[in-house]
Formats: sequence, C-alpha cells, structure tokens
Amino acid sequence: MTAGELWRPASGCGPGCLPAATGPAVPPARRAGRLLGVLGMVLAGVGLAALLPVLPARARRAALRGWARGVLRALGVRLDVHGRLPRRPALLVANHVSWLDILAVLAVAPARMVAKREVRGWPLVGPLAAAAGTVFVDRSRPRDLPATVGRVAAALRAGHPVAVFPEGTTWCGAAADCRPARGFRPALFQAAVAAGAPVVPLRLRYRSAGDATTLAAFLGEESLWRSVRRVLAARGLTVSVGVAAALHPAPDADRRVLARAAESAIHLTPTRPARRLRPALATVLFSRDVSRYASSRRSTRLRRVAEGRTPWPAGPSTARSSSPWTNRSPGWTSG
Repeated sequence: MTAGELWRPASGCGPGCLPAATGPAVPPARRAGRLLGVLGMVLAGVGLAALLPVLPARARRAALRGWARGVLRALGVRLDVHGRLPRRPALLVANHVSWLDILAVLAVAPARMVAKREVRGWPLVGPLAAAAGTVFVDRSRPRDLPATVGRVAAALRAGHPVAVFPEGTTWCGAAADCRPARGFRPALFQAAVAAGAPVVPLRLRYRSAGDATTLAAFLGEESLWRSVRRVLAARGLTVSVGVAAALHPAPDADRRVLARAAESAIHLTPTRPARRLRPALATVLFSRDVSRYASSRRSTRLRRVAEGRTPWPAGPSTARSSSPWTNRSPGWTSG
C-alpha cells in the first residue's frame, strides 16, 4: 500500500447501510421524465460552463445556484434550508453522504468546491466544475496538500466562498461506526485561519416521506448510475441543509481545534437557526491555551462543552483578565 493510499480517508459503510427497501417508488413513466429532465439540465450545464468565465461574480453565483436547484427539481428532490449564511466569504464545511451533497451546497451557497482530481475528467460535469472555479485535489499526492491549502486561502482572500467536505469520503450518515476514521481532516481549515475567513458548518440530512433515510447515500463500490436510479425512483426525498453559526478563528487558531468545533456543530449538536456554540466556548475556543487543552486527554470535556452537556470552567472574576477562560479574552470574535 502506497503512502497516498494510506492518506486517503475511508468509511466503514457497505451495502448493509442502504435501506432494504426504498419505500414507495414513483411510476416508471415519471422516472423516465425525471431522467430526461436531468439530462436536459446537464446539457444546460455545458452551455453554462462556457458562460461562467465571462459573467460578473454576482451573476455567476446566481447562475450556479439556479442550475443546482434546477437539477434537484428535475431529480424530484426537495430542498429544505435552515439558517442564514454570513455575508462575508467563508469556508463552508459539510458532512458528506452523497453526490447530491454538491448540488445541495451549490443550491444554497454557490461556492468554489474542493473536489478530487478525477472529477476534472468526467464528461459534461468536469468542464462545468472547472469553469466554476473548482479547486482540484490529487489525493494520491499528499505532498501537494500545502499548495492546495494555499489556493483555497487565495480564493477566500479574493472574496470567493469555498466549500469542502472535510471527511474526505462519503458515508451513510447513520451508523456511528461507519464514520471515516479521524473525522474532519484539519488541513483545509488552515486556509480559513490564513485568510482570516469564517468557517460555516453545513449539516446535510436526507429524509424520505418525513423519515431519516440512507437512500441517497453513495457508498463503496456502488456505481454512480445505480445510485442515480435509486434517487430517480424515490418518492418524497428531501435534502435538508442546516446552516450553523459561523466560527471566526483568531489569527493564532489551531486548525485541529477549529476542525473539531465544526465537526461538533454538524454531528453532535442539533441544527437551529440561532447560535449553536455556547458563549463561553465561543469566546475561548481558538486561543493557544485552548488548543493545548483540546489536544490533551481532556479533549473529551471540550466536546461535551460544545454539545452543551458539560458546563465550561468558571473564569476569574476580574473583567480585565486576559486569561483564555474568560468571556473577554482578546483575539476572538464570536459569529
């Protein structure tokens, strides 16, 4: 096994993670109609790829958002959005379940995506991804990762939001033991620190007829066509995008702590339109002292605080103290 293969994330999902029955299916005629609609949107995407480089930034984002929403409608997938995005360009981070995730993110926040290099060679989709400013990553060359982080930071500084799936691979989103090992990879969070950009966690969930489902999951050795057929046949499939509160890292933030906080906002806490991190945690989360705290054996306590299950240690009574345990610690702005 090569070093590149060791570096690539992998989930524990298998065929057993998919539903035994997909529930009520739409009639074959409707599936065919959906397929024709999707093919039409893909062809429209080819024309859009030629226009995107010459469109103004605002028009480009509007065109991408409209195209992504059109594809979801053609597939028969309902989009449900909770929360608001900040106005500033941000690093958008989301859990990864399906190929539908890309459409869901673009439909809410038309950002530059971070995708594996192989996507560039895909027919029809590859040219559109390149025209949309996608940052491609060669997962077989981990030594190229610092350069990728630099490109993402440059895009953020230039005013372009960037979206990434830090788990690095898809998984069912249901069984805890299926989650990719090591959770969110922290490398690309360094781009937000370097650019001084907020990090916005996006929580993606799929429901069928109102109940949570793994129907949309794209797992293991399954072919893309088989997954597409399952989605085309689904009745009442909804993708929910929950926008969590923005995390504003300090200049000396630890990317590992930042990644853990974003992961907790997505997987460990319920999605609500209001702020999700407790104020005391938000005040101190990314100072140097807390970075050391989180990397110690007590990091479990930090995660419990993020969940709201454990009170944060009380700080000194003086308001002028610069201790990272107080609500007035310098170098941090909550979002």
